[in-house]
Amino acid sequence: MTTTEAAAGGGSWLSTLVDHVVGLMDIIGPYGAGVAIAAENLFPPLPSEAILPLAGLAAQRGSFALWEAILWTTVGSVVGALVLYGIGAWFGVDRLRWVAKRLPLISADDVDRTVAWFDRHGGKAVFFGRFVPIFRSLISIPAGVVRMPVWRFALYTAAGSVIWNTIFILLGWYLGNGWHIVEQYMDVVQNVVIVAVVVAVVWFVVVRVRAQRRQRRAAATD
Repeated sequence: MTTTEAAAGGGSWLSTLVDHVVGLMDIIGPYGAGVAIAAENLFPPLPSEAILPLAGLAAQRGSFALWEAILWTTVGSVVGALVLYGIGAWFGVDRLRWVAKRLPLISADDVDRTVAWFDRHGGKAVFFGRFVPIFRSLISIPAGVVRMPVWRFALYTAAGSVIWNTIFILLGWYLGNGWHIVEQYMDVVQNVVIVAVVVAVVWFVVVRVRAQRRQRRAAATD
């Protein structure tokens, strides 16, 4: 059974797109796993939680060595993250401030505060962000916006990625054809993250709307 066939047998969670992406491992070996993970960084709906166990499964079956799976998926993670970093660096703080001034409920001061926060905690944000679905990819953009030193960004990204990738590759290695049970737990984690993001956005909007109303009332009183 090929890696692609194993993916198709994992249940409806795996889309046709994922099946085609992980199929690269059947064609070009561990490099295909690296390409798949690079694509996952650029297109977050692709779940690394599906790709990485399949790389472990392929390694277990002798398609390539376990260390090759870990090495090339980590390389793919760094390459994909650097592309997003480059996009953020191209956009830059000045453009971001210009956009913020024209958006409701957001100001240029918000951008300045975010940049200051990232200057203080950017390394930890990049490292620990590699363990959080969705943010694993998105954290690279603000790192580029604030021009975090590339070597530092790549180092933290590689450190976090090698831990994350190794865990899920080993799960695929040890679970074999039962690798897809990881799906049940990662679906829960991803849903929790999505709910937390929605709650945070709603809270932000409510706080800002209330603040603007208070400012209007104060201005009318004056």
